[in-house]
Amino acid sequence: MTARYLAEEHHIFRDAFRKFLEKEAYPFYNQWEKDGIIPRDFWTKLGENGFLCPWVEEEYGGLEADFGYSVVINEELEKVGTSLIGVGLHNDIVVPYLSEYGTPQQKMKWLPKCITGEFITAIAMTEPGAGSDLAGIKTTAVRDGDDYILSGQKTFITNGIHADLVVVVCKTNPKEKHKGISLFVVEEGMPGFSRGRKLEKVGLHSQDTAELIFEDVRVPAENLLGEEGKGFYYLMTQLQQERLLVGISAQTSAEVMFNLAKKYVKEREAFGQSISKFQTVQFRLAEMATEIEIGRTFLDELILQHMDGKDVVTKVSMAKWWLTDMAKKVATECMQLHGGYGYMEEYEIARRYRDMPVSAIYAGTNEIMKTIIAKNMGL
Repeated sequence: MTARYLAEEHHIFRDAFRKFLEKEAYPFYNQWEKDGIIPRDFWTKLGENGFLCPWVEEEYGGLEADFGYSVVINEELEKVGTSLIGVGLHNDIVVPYLSEYGTPQQKMKWLPKCITGEFITAIAMTEPGAGSDLAGIKTTAVRDGDDYILSGQKTFITNGIHADLVVVVCKTNPKEKHKGISLFVVEEGMPGFSRGRKLEKVGLHSQDTAELIFEDVRVPAENLLGEEGKGFYYLMTQLQQERLLVGISAQTSAEVMFNLAKKYVKEREAFGQSISKFQTVQFRLAEMATEIEIGRTFLDELILQHMDGKDVVTKVSMAKWWLTDMAKKVATECMQLHGGYGYMEEYEIARRYRDMPVSAIYAGTNEIMKTIIAKNMGL
């Protein structure tokens, strides 16, 4: 069944992107996982082929493509491996902040290089002592003439090693909670900006997650993104799309894992027959197929509403927690169906089993999603 938001051009684009990935990503992905990083030249190739930020306006070098193209890109990247989420973060989470809240001068300075892959972006929200509670961040930016002096530390930053531009969430008025938050763009090479270690994670091995350190970084006032004190509002406005992207990745991964397991159980024999003939295996696959189908139906409807510009924050919160929880269950079931082989690194299900759980944590924990739903229900 073809999603209603996808036209023939999207399918042509998908075919082209898949062929690109079959040449430039699939053969190398396992090595990237061993190396612990995706090479910079992969980003350059993405840019050269028009796969970075295709939605950006033509005047900045983009194609002004609709969100359907972003869906296609994120689905195809997820099929290769979840460690490629940094590309989706750049394309559809960080660069939209620059486009939405940047001045014409800022956009002309940054957007063209975000499209070519010369600039890789990150957003720095989480701190060692502040995750879900953004109002509790300690990083500050104090005005000093034509600059701000930015100080603090961030952690768990996706694209943290490669990033040339970092949108930093900080307090410009520490006395205020939400109203004291502002966004600044810190550029590679600014004195006082450094990276800590590349963090070693349970999964997502080739995704470069890092600590970022800001020691009295002198940031020009022109690098303030939008208005001072409006940062929290900007974050809340953009989180709908971020959480929708997490749902897209989770749904796609669940579909991939299901197909891996279905193929395996048909090939694997025990007690003189294919294990796909056992009722317990059939029931497990039937249950997963049903939940995956429900997830896809809900997700496609949400994408359509998002593309129509509707406020679907509550439903996106529902999708984010339900789809990631569903994908975690699918990962566990599919590994079990692989038996001992599911625990072997040479089988893709082992990697996906490791990669999936964190999706219930980033972009707002699933507990926060339920809090948002309850609040919007008037509870």
